[in-house]
Amino acid sequence: MQLRFNYRLDPTPGQRIALARAFGCARTVFNDGLRIRQAAHARGLPNIKDTDLQKQVITAAKQTPERAWLAEVSSVVLVQALADLHTAYRNFFNSVTGRRKGPKVAPPRFRSRKDNRHTIRFTRNGFRLRPDGKLNLAKIGDVRVRWSRDLPSDPSSVTVVKDASGRYFASFVVQTDPSEVLPETTPEVGIDLGLTHFAVMSDGRKITAPKFLRRANRKLKKAQQALSRKAKGSNNRRKAVARVAKAHARVADSRRDHHHKLSTTIIRENQAVYVEDLCVKGLARTRLAKSVHDAGWSQFTAMLEYKAARYGRAFGRIGRFVPSSQTCSVCFVIDGPKPLSVRTWTCEGCQTTHDRDVNAARIVLAAGRAESQNACGGTVSPPV
Repeated sequence: MQLRFNYRLDPTPGQRIALARAFGCARTVFNDGLRIRQAAHARGLPNIKDTDLQKQVITAAKQTPERAWLAEVSSVVLVQALADLHTAYRNFFNSVTGRRKGPKVAPPRFRSRKDNRHTIRFTRNGFRLRPDGKLNLAKIGDVRVRWSRDLPSDPSSVTVVKDASGRYFASFVVQTDPSEVLPETTPEVGIDLGLTHFAVMSDGRKITAPKFLRRANRKLKKAQQALSRKAKGSNNRRKAVARVAKAHARVADSRRDHHHKLSTTIIRENQAVYVEDLCVKGLARTRLAKSVHDAGWSQFTAMLEYKAARYGRAFGRIGRFVPSSQTCSVCFVIDGPKPLSVRTWTCEGCQTTHDRDVNAARIVLAAGRAESQNACGGTVSPPV
């Protein structure tokens, strides 16, 4: 399977200028291509082919005085910017026609130089890894990389990212080795995600919610207040914006690190992992929105899913309408809905006292096992 490996970059001042130039050229090519396609659609013309759009936006544009500066950056960056436009339109059309599952995809929008995140992508003919560990980018030079771990194989492409806090990252796309599959083990686990306890396991373990955003709320508040007092367009306001972005980046990095460590531990210890398919978007519209976003459930479950596929484990999502908080995990009698203030309850059928969250995790595990048996060809109903 293909995975991304991210590393921090340390470009020199001259390389930062070259990267800014590449970001701007890629943004211009993307916007020019989008403008041409929108104009063709408004006039009722057929869709422009990718090769024709590339000749018009890149090849012919370099010969004009208005776009002659496009030749200052690598052509690989410009071609990949148009490829991103084609992918955005393809996803939009597939979403409209129903060929793409999931939430609806909006049509592509114009990119702005004021965006918080800027990216460019290089394919194999636009970058190479030097023996001394530096990353050579076409028309940018050898950029120092902070190698926190080795790449499992040769990368097929690299995306250079500049985030809102001014940090630079290199995101390599690599093909993982099938030998990374872990040996089989016996335990299986169901996970109930929450706010007081981030994760409750079916074996009774409880992971306390770290609440990174809540803990950093005081520093963020002071940074936002300082930003609000700066004059718009001033250098001091630009510095204050960077300080706020760095504070938010620290929170996001801490949350991501926690999710990576916890998901790796769960995948290594269990052969099968089952979670409830929560409607995070719906919960984010309630009064608990800040806590829901701070928990980062979607990011955590996505990590569990791809790590399970990478290491040869089973992963399943249980329907959100399974009454996990109402069903007894011993006799499976539905005891009815209960308010959130009720944390322990006694089953009316078997008189077993349950912890609400642990019982829900066990129901998730039981439902996941039932779904896996059906998916593997088990008998859904007895024969006639």
